[in-house]
Amino acid sequence: MVTIWELDFYSRPILDENKKKIWEVLVCESPLDSRTNPDSLFRYAKYCPSTQVNSVWLKTALEEAISEAGVAPVKFRFFRRQMNNMIVKACDDLGIPPQPSRRTLALYQWLQQRMEEVYPQEPGYQAATNPSVRFETPNPQRLPDPLIGQQWAFVSLEASAFAEMHEWDIGFGEAFPLEMIGLTPETKIPGVIIYSPRSVPLAGWMSGIELAFLKFSDRPLPRLLLETGASDSWIMGNIKPQTLTAAQEFEEAKQKASGVHFLAVQSDPQTESFAGFWLLQELNLP
Repeated sequence: MVTIWELDFYSRPILDENKKKIWEVLVCESPLDSRTNPDSLFRYAKYCPSTQVNSVWLKTALEEAISEAGVAPVKFRFFRRQMNNMIVKACDDLGIPPQPSRRTLALYQWLQQRMEEVYPQEPGYQAATNPSVRFETPNPQRLPDPLIGQQWAFVSLEASAFAEMHEWDIGFGEAFPLEMIGLTPETKIPGVIIYSPRSVPLAGWMSGIELAFLKFSDRPLPRLLLETGASDSWIMGNIKPQTLTAAQEFEEAKQKASGVHFLAVQSDPQTESFAGFWLLQELNLP
């Protein structure tokens, strides 16, 4: 069974006796299947003094986490781009690939929970925001011609339908248990299905670029964007006037479902199998 870990290494809203920010490494296992028990996901946390913030300390902490888990991940996902150099160095020294990614769902929830319940109980806690450095988002790129789908459609499924996702015929894909998000079975989960005679190459390409989320944007013109990696953005297609309402409803339904949605790839509307199927969530990462 492939294991992927999500990683964060950053300062926390806690001051030490010298009034310096305490840092912390958080590591948790990525949920990869809709049947995953969220409580069974591996977690590791360790505070780091501000005087020891470097790749050597981080590498040692990650070695401790691996020893504690009894298994090493095939890669580390991390979203905090301003820590790129230090995280990449520590991971490379471990021989485990680091992957800039906004698909850090379990880590995001855990970090939110610690911000609300754990850090306020620590001596030296400062009740202030702990801002991260925001980066400019690059202009969306056009998909390579061989990867553009013949057509695509906005669709939706009730959350309860994903209980049987493990029985679906899916080539490439990734999911997570919706109970992690706290959605009711009746919640409408919006999605986009891409139809293409090159569905398998398209799905294979998507499986290797750290899918983050789909987004409808009306500026500078209405279009559907695919966000990947830490900051990459791709133009899935322009929204025509006849599909504008459906695109707006997709975005509205996504917000009502706590950002949860899906992307599917099929060869044609008649097939019952999926070349690719990904359950996604748009996160408000710091």
